[in-house]
Amino acid sequence: MKGLDPLWLVLAGFGAGLSGSVAGLASLISYPALLAVGLPPVGANMSNTVALVFSSVGSVWGSRPELIGQRARARRLGPIAVTGGLTGGLLLLETPSSAFALVVPWLIALASLTIVIPRNPASREPNELYRPTWKLSAGVFLVAVYGGYFGAAAGVLLLAVLLFATAEPLARANATKNLLVGLANATAAVAFVVFGPVRWGAVIPLAAGCLVGGRFGPTIVRRVPAAPLRALIACAGLGLAVHLGLDAYR
Repeated sequence: MKGLDPLWLVLAGFGAGLSGSVAGLASLISYPALLAVGLPPVGANMSNTVALVFSSVGSVWGSRPELIGQRARARRLGPIAVTGGLTGGLLLLETPSSAFALVVPWLIALASLTIVIPRNPASREPNELYRPTWKLSAGVFLVAVYGGYFGAAAGVLLLAVLLFATAEPLARANATKNLLVGLANATAAVAFVVFGPVRWGAVIPLAAGCLVGGRFGPTIVRRVPAAPLRALIACAGLGLAVHLGLDAYR
């Protein structure tokens, strides 16, 4: 690696951790940064997943106030996220991501639009709003599989699922998203560390930046009005969907 690469990766990691904990778009910054310093796509994808575990550590640390009262939900959805992350990680180790990349832009675009759709919690049963249902569990599992396999904008997808399926405000849904994405990433990361081409020279500085950036993201979510922040997340997600779509279909 070149002399300036570690500093570049620390800065990229900070931006990735910040954007990931706020909007679920960490890979929009971290993955291209790894490609820029010379990692091949598969190695960059796996190294990126390992580094983003530290973004989740920082974001969960910063989200502790919003996680109060969500222990029961985390206990039910956590194992589902772990199982999905492991499934996605093993799929990546065994199959190429080229075919899946064709579907990803559509998923991200749909999730981004879902984030800004007005919700009507009064029209639902109380149990559906505050307890994990099979629909919510299935959504968490599928997003966790995607996160372990490909990763880009998994946080946007999961945030959309949580906002649509629960009555939680943005800050609390975002805190749950950070926790569940972290569990899925950590599970896939273990598989990549054991079986995959993880480049530790790139992971360490990127992870350091991710940890710090992830810690400050929840503070922004806590203080910024929810409506414009949701619109910003949706716009960023749509931008990423367009970018990935152009790459996949050209």
